[in-house]
Amino acid sequence: MKADVDPNVIVYFNGQYMPMHDAHIGILTHALHYGTGVFEGIRAYWNAEEQDLFVVRPREHYVRWKQNGGILRIAVPQTADQLCEITAELARRNGFRSDLYIRPLAYKSAERIGVAMDDQDAFFIVALPFGEYLHSENGLRAGVSSWRRIDDNAIPPRGKICGAYANSALASDEARRSGFDEAILMNESGHVTEGATCNLFMLRNGRLITPSVNENILEGITRDSIMELVRRELGLEIVERPIDRSELYVCDELFLTGTAVGVAPVTHVDHRPVGDGAIGAVTRGLRQLYMDAMHGRVPAYRKWLLPVYGKSPWTERDETRMKEASTA
Repeated sequence: MKADVDPNVIVYFNGQYMPMHDAHIGILTHALHYGTGVFEGIRAYWNAEEQDLFVVRPREHYVRWKQNGGILRIAVPQTADQLCEITAELARRNGFRSDLYIRPLAYKSAERIGVAMDDQDAFFIVALPFGEYLHSENGLRAGVSSWRRIDDNAIPPRGKICGAYANSALASDEARRSGFDEAILMNESGHVTEGATCNLFMLRNGRLITPSVNENILEGITRDSIMELVRRELGLEIVERPIDRSELYVCDELFLTGTAVGVAPVTHVDHRPVGDGAIGAVTRGLRQLYMDAMHGRVPAYRKWLLPVYGKSPWTERDETRMKEASTA
């Protein structure tokens, strides 16, 4: 999705809330030259009926972000709960009442030449109105990329490390120049891994199959959400195993998942139809279920959501503890 960014939007930068036009990073910043940053992508969905904005699984995202920062020895001092509150406050200060994409990024902030890392770290959080990342309502056409997915012993794909996304950018650019909507990458072992920016699932013989986390994929939080929804609501078996390229041509259904894309059906791979070339029933139903859950319409999964304008689960938890303490 391409959109103009309002320079007056409030961001969290260097420990302060400020307009984006006042947030600056020097041209010699280490992360700019050497890719030494770690980012996250978090979604928030507007529920018009409740007049509330729900941030999706922010605690899990921030826990992962802080853990992945450790790969590059980048420290974020705030707790995951504190980062959740900063995020909600950003949305409130901007008065957002639409779907959002939230981008935390921690990075090596020294301004100098030299690849060796030091202990100068910084981070910012930006929240922006954001619609669809991939227009997948009619299904996507994907192509297997000639670029291989980077290996864990080179740059860990699970880490969401900024420099690693040159790999995704190359694959994505190749796919679009070849007439596809998205790329699918394989690893050095010749197995399917994921899309350029999203995890991959295929339905074959009544089972949902996805690459395991040791196949050089992102340990996706949306992936985890989908697996729980499938097990609890659809009752399908999920198998984590290597996937061969040719299986993409003979599977019954195929879809991608991720924070930005949600559930994105794939109807063609390498100019071959997936199944009958239309969005399958399982994918269509799961896509709707996921969006209903993320908008707070499925009570069992409101545990995943942080309300921005309503009462948060952390506030309710603290109020319950205070009430219990007062009656003890």
